[in-house]
Amino acid sequence: MCGRTSCHLPRDVLTRACAYRDRQGRQRLPQWRDPEKYCPSYNKSPQSSSPVLLSRMHFEKNADSSERIITPMRWGLVPSWFKESDPSKLQFNTTNCRSDTIMEKQSFKVPLGKGRRCVVLADGFYEWQRCQGTSQRQPYFIYFPQIKTEKATGKGAADIPENMEKVWDNWRLLTMAGIFDCWEPPEGELLYSYSIITVDSCRGLSDIHHRMPAILDGEEAVSKWLDFGEVSTQEALKLIHPTENITFHPVSSVVNNSRNNTPECLTPADFVVKKEPKTSGSSQRMMQWLATKSPKKEVPETPQKDEPDVPQWSSQFLQKSPLPTKRGATSNLLERWLKQEKEEEPLTKRPHS
Repeated sequence: MCGRTSCHLPRDVLTRACAYRDRQGRQRLPQWRDPEKYCPSYNKSPQSSSPVLLSRMHFEKNADSSERIITPMRWGLVPSWFKESDPSKLQFNTTNCRSDTIMEKQSFKVPLGKGRRCVVLADGFYEWQRCQGTSQRQPYFIYFPQIKTEKATGKGAADIPENMEKVWDNWRLLTMAGIFDCWEPPEGELLYSYSIITVDSCRGLSDIHHRMPAILDGEEAVSKWLDFGEVSTQEALKLIHPTENITFHPVSSVVNNSRNNTPECLTPADFVVKKEPKTSGSSQRMMQWLATKSPKKEVPETPQKDEPDVPQWSSQFLQKSPLPTKRGATSNLLERWLKQEKEEEPLTKRPHS
């Protein structure tokens, strides 16, 4: 946790969704760095690129630390001291960073001490809940509660500072606290990468998973986390805690495959999806025999096509078929039926003696 997110907004819409006020109270839009590297996606996984917010001062030493840059970064922090030439050879997982051990591990402690704090942007994140009594898991999409705002009209309305907030009326981005670092490979360009800080789940999400991202709820929290020039590490870490201001809904298992990148990944799905058990022709005849207590030879049915896997809940288990309680005539019929089935089997399916 957190291991999958969505950030599907076009670049210009994403920019307007990140409107903020600088230290002088002026309405601003963050400037992009490497905008061509941003790839919108409904299904982002570790080692992919995601947009993050950070202070402009990280790139321009004389800049105001309250001004913001938005840039794509690799998900999965690669420490600046990493010696290998290939970041995939990193021996430990840096997708997430636990808040309770953040000051104990060099990979996170060092960049945090340098003020390398960022805000990871997403529509929301996915989490999987293990279905009771089964090995299957139900995916959920988790995000901020959404509030519809007035939509500005007219050409160029987004360029007018007082209209920026009105233009954005689609989605409140999830703002997750992160740490980033800059790695210089033996050959090639600098690699910026990040890790999402995680905390114990809030009460509302605890039944789905025991961990959740450290979500920065509101402009003030985002501003303090990013402004490393004015807000110390100790003060910033006070912002890292669970939030109850979160909502979620179940989604289709199509999100399970990270290659699937469609709106269906985050579309609400029904909790209960009934699925009939797949049975072979022989099993079908056996079940019918148990129901009628009379073996009847039937024409084999055309095999059914496999259905895609869907979540099942404990209440959807197969009910046990009633079995005969007395041995006798019924038992003799069963033995003859089994003998008949064995004789009708193709030779290739019979066990070797």
